[in-house]
Amino acid sequence: MTYSLLIAVVLHDKGEIITGAAVSAGSFGGTVLMGRGLSSSRFAAVLGIESSKDVVYILSDDEHKQKIFDSIVNATQNEKQHFGCLFCVDAGYMIKTGTISGGDAHMEQNRSHELITVIVNRGYADDAMAAARKAGASGGTAINARGTAREDDEKFFGMHIVPEKELLLIVVDQNNKQAVLDAIRTLDCLSEPGSGIAYSAPVSDFTLLGKKN
Repeated sequence: MTYSLLIAVVLHDKGEIITGAAVSAGSFGGTVLMGRGLSSSRFAAVLGIESSKDVVYILSDDEHKQKIFDSIVNATQNEKQHFGCLFCVDAGYMIKTGTISGGDAHMEQNRSHELITVIVNRGYADDAMAAARKAGASGGTAINARGTAREDDEKFFGMHIVPEKELLLIVVDQNNKQAVLDAIRTLDCLSEPGSGIAYSAPVSDFTLLGKKN
């Protein structure tokens, strides 16, 4: 059996709409994280008016994925425009109640976008987003996080490890993936060992949520 991770990024306090729709379609639930949308306007960023976001993670076996996906789309079709987006990422394995399932290959379909994940020290997500935007990305969502390195690691490896992190999620068209990664790679905030990482993964079934017009 194969699995997919459904990820929805929606307006703050609207994550329950997503999880409710998923549960009604057979999901066991989901995880809601709080993030902030990075505005396309630097002026708005200076004023501190970037919008808060709910980032919802729902793991599903592929047998129920489409039903859950459609349920979420239907539940949000009357919400305002720019309500959010929904997409899927392959999940090779799932561990549940002590058992491991999965491992089969997914079929290549509906893969027109890539999810670029950037993990940087706290305070640098905006710099990474600015570089990505210049390379063709339209926007992203930043989530506060923390590193797991021990204090002894800093002494042993001789690098400065900052525990406070930001995780930046950017969905881009596949044609822009390499340009965005190249732009992020040259950032000063990623020039030191241990300062951060970036990676990409193909996504499928990318769709915008909310009213279409």
